Amino acid sequence: MKTLLTLMISTLLLSGCVSTPPKPDNPHFAPVRPQAMQAPREVTGSIFNAATSNSLYGDGRAHRVGDIITVVLQESTSSKKSNKTSVDKENAQTIASPTVFGFEPKVFGKPLSASTGTSTTAFEGEGKSDMSNSLSGNITVTVHDVLPNGLMVVKGEKWLTLNQGDEYIRVSGLIRPQDISTSNSVVSTQLADARITYSGSGALHDSNSMGWLSKFFVSAIMPF
Repeated sequence: MKTLLTLMISTLLLSGCVSTPPKPDNPHFAPVRPQAMQAPREVTGSIFNAATSNSLYGDGRAHRVGDIITVVLQESTSSKKSNKTSVDKENAQTIASPTVFGFEPKVFGKPLSASTGTSTTAFEGEGKSDMSNSLSGNITVTVHDVLPNGLMVVKGEKWLTLNQGDEYIRVSGLIRPQDISTSNSVVSTQLADARITYSGSGALHDSNSMGWLSKFFVSAIMPF
C-alpha cells in the first residue's frame, strides 16, 4: 500500500513538473520572411519592366507568402449535456432441507433446516454539463504558405503584457482568397482547420487553477 501511494504521488508530481507555461515568440507562429525574387530583365529599350511592376488598380489584399492579414475574431459556442443512470438488481435464493436416502441428516442431534439468502445491488449516477464561450477581437497574422489550389496557410500570435500577467492569442488556419474583404480582413468563422487559443499566465491565471493536491483528488487515478 505504501509503495502504491508513493508511486501515485511521484507520478502526480512529475506530471506537474512537465507542464510549463507558454512563452512568446513560438517558432511555429513566427512571421515568414518572403523570399527575394529576382525578376528577369527584358531588354526592350524602355525603363518600364512588366515583371517588377505593381498594378495601379490592386486592392492590396494578401495573396503572397509573407503578406499580413487581419483576422476578426467572432467565436461563440454553447453546449448542454445531461446523463442519468440508475441500476437496481435483487436476487433471492432458498435452499430446502437436504435429505439423504429419504432421511434428514442431523448435526449434533439437530436436523439441518432450510436456508434463505437475498442480495440487493443498486447504483445511481447523474451528470450535467452546461458551457458557453465567446471570443471577440482582432489579430493580424502572416501568410506562411500558398497551396496549389489557392488556399493560404496563415499563422500568428498576439501577446498582451498586463499588470497582473500576460495574455496571448494564437490563430492558425486556411483562408480562401475570395473570403478576404477589401479591408484585407477575414472573419474567424471563415477559417478552415482553425486553431484558436486564448489563454495567459500570471496571478489571475494561477488564481483560477487548482493546486496539485486538488488535482489529485479529482484525477482519474483517485479510487473513490
